[in-house]
Amino acid sequence: MNLKVRDRGTAINYERLYQFRFRDVDTEARERVWKVISKDLYERMGSPRAVLDPAAGSCEFIATVPSAERWAVDRVKYVAKDLPGIHFIVADIFSAELPVDYFDGVLVSNFLEHLPTQEAVADLLEKLARSMKTGGKIAVMGPNFKYCAKEYFDCADHILALSHLAVEEHLYAANLNPVYTKAKYLPYSFRGILPPSPALTSVFLKLKAAQALLGKQFLVIAEKR
Repeated sequence: MNLKVRDRGTAINYERLYQFRFRDVDTEARERVWKVISKDLYERMGSPRAVLDPAAGSCEFIATVPSAERWAVDRVKYVAKDLPGIHFIVADIFSAELPVDYFDGVLVSNFLEHLPTQEAVADLLEKLARSMKTGGKIAVMGPNFKYCAKEYFDCADHILALSHLAVEEHLYAANLNPVYTKAKYLPYSFRGILPPSPALTSVFLKLKAAQALLGKQFLVIAEKR
């Protein structure tokens, strides 16, 4: 993702920013962890057939979700080569051409906090809602400001402070009715004390006590009705 800073006409170089941010993170271990997260999200969204990732980044989610049809959108194609079975659109999600009433699954992961205004969040969710089938599910993940306020703005690309409650309101306003909310779904980032581990992630997703203690990212799932 490479959002333009509209008031000055400049842009953050996200590729270099993420290289620095994740310089000490094992990329292969991170991808293995995403396989566990993707499976969990896929099941919570009702095993969607056609899935859209509107801010795909390095494609950790869309490359591992077991859906029959997978679409990815981002302004920068971070992956060096084409991934089999993925329709990749290189574009800003706000200008990307998407089919209407098509997707039965959408994941917005760690993206809303990068948008410049609350109105931009509304615009994005309304556009995604138009691309979804009736009965389709959208899952929104992100850092929960209620639980990670001290480190929230340590990330240079975080602009909006959002909680699971604010995201629920945004989704409902976009005609997407929240059906599941987990205020503490995942830890804040891959840069924690413990190394990225599929086994630990799998256990974490099942243990409410661990989520209550360490969870700092929300998950909100909504349905288009």
